Amino acid sequence: MKYTLKAIRANKGDTQEQTAKAIGVSVETWANYEKGVTFPDVPTIKKIEDYFNISYDNINFLCP
Repeated sequence: MKYTLKAIRANKGDTQEQTAKAIGVSVETWANYEKGVTFPDVPTIKKIEDYFNISYDNINFLCP
């Protein structure tokens, strides 16, 4: 099953601000990832995988 970035973040109990800081992006950038407006580059995807302990294959980047 694939999960949206918003669902993954909410499940961890983080705010957008907390997640953005941990990943090393601005809050606006993270919000745009969650909305599907923009997509993370490969190094950022790796940070997301590590931070949330989830594989890229289980993240739905296309659906907000």
